Amino acid sequence: MARTYKSFCKLCRREGVSLHIKGALSFNTKCAVKRREYPPGQHVYRRQKVSDYGLKLRETQKLKRAYGLSDRQFRRIFDVARNMPGNTGESLLQLLERRLMSVVATLGFAPSCNGARQMIAHGHVLVNGRRMSVPSYIVKLGDVVKVHGRERSQALAKRSIDIGLQGRTPAWLERGEDPPTGKVVGMPTREDVSLPVNENLVVEYCSR
Repeated sequence: MARTYKSFCKLCRREGVSLHIKGALSFNTKCAVKRREYPPGQHVYRRQKVSDYGLKLRETQKLKRAYGLSDRQFRRIFDVARNMPGNTGESLLQLLERRLMSVVATLGFAPSCNGARQMIAHGHVLVNGRRMSVPSYIVKLGDVVKVHGRERSQALAKRSIDIGLQGRTPAWLERGEDPPTGKVVGMPTREDVSLPVNENLVVEYCSR
């Protein structure tokens, strides 16, 4: 994932929706999207009507920023989704949901995708009993995602679980409480993606 030096709040305001990049801070009343429902920038009120190209670009940027992807990473995943059978947009969302950092965040072991990426990179997450330090790893059916047994790792996961940001666990994942464990029992569907995004516009933008 490419490092961003921009304010996360400005990224959410630019897309007009909370991307939950900052974890718990994205849910309280101080969230920038709730306080200032307009894009950042000096000339925000002078902006003209968004073109069709602009709409497609914004939907694509929304996906990249929500899942913490660079342009190169996103293009690589899109190329894989395009070669998969079925609807390309739904295949793209499925691959994004199946990335290990997305799974860890969805299970509630980390407060956000960025937090999950850091946990994985620091060796706090095990996949099928082995340490996995690659946040972009695509989980497969039957994979077991578990927080490392070390006290520090367990404390990080418990802190996030206690906040309770993960909400309802999707049907394609099975979550265990003690120790924090998750098992892939199916494949994600379009209904499992809570982010308000039009994947068809993303496909049109990337296929141009």
